[in-house]
Amino acid sequence: MPSAFQFQCHLVLIFLAASKGETRYLEVRDAGEDDPFLLLSEDLKRELSAGQIYRRSLRCIDMLSIEGQFTFTADQPQLHCATFFIGEPEELITIDYDFVNIDCQGGDFLKVFDGWILKGEKFPSSLDHPLTTSQRYVDFCESGNIQRSIRSSQNVAMIFFKIQQPGNGFTVTVKKTSNLFPCNVISQTPSGRFTMVIPHQHRNCSFSIIYPVVIKISDLILGHLNGLFLKKPSAGCAGVGDFVELLGGAGLDPSKMFPLADLCHSFHGSAQMKIGCDNTVLRMVSSGKHVNRVTFEYHQLDLQETETRKENSIEEFCFPSI
Repeated sequence: MPSAFQFQCHLVLIFLAASKGETRYLEVRDAGEDDPFLLLSEDLKRELSAGQIYRRSLRCIDMLSIEGQFTFTADQPQLHCATFFIGEPEELITIDYDFVNIDCQGGDFLKVFDGWILKGEKFPSSLDHPLTTSQRYVDFCESGNIQRSIRSSQNVAMIFFKIQQPGNGFTVTVKKTSNLFPCNVISQTPSGRFTMVIPHQHRNCSFSIIYPVVIKISDLILGHLNGLFLKKPSAGCAGVGDFVELLGGAGLDPSKMFPLADLCHSFHGSAQMKIGCDNTVLRMVSSGKHVNRVTFEYHQLDLQETETRKENSIEEFCFPSI
């Protein structure tokens, strides 16, 4: 049976891969509430590309993958609400406050978070984000007019809000800008191909796929020799400044996931692994001394593939949860 994390994230991402229809509504049951994620198809994105501005109302729990202007108006006290924003891997998200009418003195709040939080776990993790956790929150009730435009550091962001008085609310405009060197990414789809490049920067970057997947690394440039090491207590890439690791787990935070394999050295060829976890992360650690690059492709792992485990596959971890 899928975990609660997997259930929620799959609802978020499955429709992002859809190619037909204008909108669909998927219900998420959490904390006794039924709230839909609205996810927009490629057809609607194309229709809006001619310059139209997409507008609609927000729900207490919502999901957006497109630019536009969005308004929330409370029809009753709303105490625990959030909107998740996601873009393409090479996009950053900007959230502009157009209008805000909330009672900050009475306990209302409206906060933007640079990343995602789900069940208390953060993406990107605190280890991989350029800002401290407190700096990743922008509280409208504290900043007011000082900061009415917030840009994310990666392709995901979210807002939390609490509005107790019916009729109060806010309007935001969401825009996307290009990111030349995407670092931390949550994939919108269960399959794809991506090249991650870290150009002489001392930083760690994670690519998160919220599905059990087959992942094939076809090209890795770290400025070293050749090698692939499965994780063992005394093995791995300890002491190596530049490497790639594969992680698996049931939550959102890469720092809390189980390390499955280390790739310490450059190679051209193929290293394929089957990982049956709710969430799979490819994480590159960079010392800043090299231009590091990794190219990989992935697709969702199906039951038939779990029964036929070949090549360089992680067989002993996560598969019972599928």
